Amino acid sequence: MDANHIVSVHDDKSAVIGLPSPKTTGTLSVEEAIAKRRSARSFTSQPLALEELSQLLWSLQGITDCRSFRTAPSAGAVFPLKIVVAVGSVGSTVLPPGLYFYMPQEHALLPRRIGDCRSALTDAAIGQDSISTAPLSLVIAADYELTRSRYRIRTERYVHMEAGHAAQNLYLQAVAMGLGTVAIGAFDDAAVREAAALPGNFQPLYIMPVGCPSREP
Repeated sequence: MDANHIVSVHDDKSAVIGLPSPKTTGTLSVEEAIAKRRSARSFTSQPLALEELSQLLWSLQGITDCRSFRTAPSAGAVFPLKIVVAVGSVGSTVLPPGLYFYMPQEHALLPRRIGDCRSALTDAAIGQDSISTAPLSLVIAADYELTRSRYRIRTERYVHMEAGHAAQNLYLQAVAMGLGTVAIGAFDDAAVREAAALPGNFQPLYIMPVGCPSREP
């Protein structure tokens, strides 16, 4: 579906899509995942199951205890990050193509736009085709003002540290699942904001295509 057929979806809480519970144990050790971590830039067309997407999103920003702490550390537990899922035309075994916002507290997805947005994201990222070939991409964005109210001149440093922590979690989780990803930071910010339907003050920091690597990275 091209950009002319992408339509907006209102923030209707009744449309929230619950995700399967994530696993907190696995068969690959942390040491093995670190050793095997590589950037994957070429992917097969194999779609991701909802269970796989659930696990990936949990690794990025999932809730890990009763205090609402998350999988990635955040300065002052402000948690300024937002995760947007851009699902391609055959990106998921369950989800229609479109944009979805991850809701960590509910471990759920909120549909934001209908339609395959990968082409617009690829154009915004200077034509990096790993975005257009991956079944889906995860956009990591941040609202700096949430952190600035508390940390002022150290805001950018702390937010960027947090985004890096989250991205590395995703890398290692993908490896543990037999998947691959790559961290993309070269893009037109305004174009990504539009393509990912980012609200308010949120600014994009990473685009991370995810899928089954088509060859050894």
